[in-house]
Amino acid sequence: MTIQLHQVSKTIGKAMILDSISMDLHGGTVYGFSGKNGCGKTMLMRCISGLMKPTSGTVTLNSKQLWKGISFPESIGMLLETPAFLPRLTGFENLKLLADIRGVISCDDIRDTLREVGLDPNDKRKYRKYSLGMKQRLGIAAALMESPELVILDEPINALDASGVEEIRRLIIRQKKRGSLIIVACHDKEELHLLADEVFHLESGRLVGHSVVQKECTEYEDEE
Repeated sequence: MTIQLHQVSKTIGKAMILDSISMDLHGGTVYGFSGKNGCGKTMLMRCISGLMKPTSGTVTLNSKQLWKGISFPESIGMLLETPAFLPRLTGFENLKLLADIRGVISCDDIRDTLREVGLDPNDKRKYRKYSLGMKQRLGIAAALMESPELVILDEPINALDASGVEEIRRLIIRQKKRGSLIIVACHDKEELHLLADEVFHLESGRLVGHSVVQKECTEYEDEE
């Protein structure tokens, strides 16, 4: 997958949320979005995902322009802000409900994904009984379970303990090796540089910096 943003701007009322953002993104790469609260990271993710239409500029996915050639990325997994699931269903039941929309994965695939994020697929607790960390893990499972071409994760390590953060690192690297284009927003700069190959820094809706992360091959990269 390739994504091109050209002069993407978004205004709400008189407020400029995004100001002339341009970037080229490619599959098999993890991109980090860095910046303070209110800098435009989440809005930019919404524009890339098709959830929000820019006021001006274009977003092109695989040579098809959003809101013209296509209305939504064909293969996408997202975790944007707080995950939302049906409170009276278990984690497995919630994911099964989502998976049935497209019908591209099996119940075994769902169980495997739950295990990968550190959740028990046989846990009978309802979602309303989940801790914050469990809810976050389920949101990540929902984003990754269909191995989408485009993965967008907004603050994926929120509410996770050290073991949870490590599991998510491994999952993100695995998706990258499958060729997915992955976008991660994270307030923790150290963690973002562990995850990302390239980092874009935003301030007040503008792209003010772009860096390629220099890092040694890790145990996550070595895994098959």
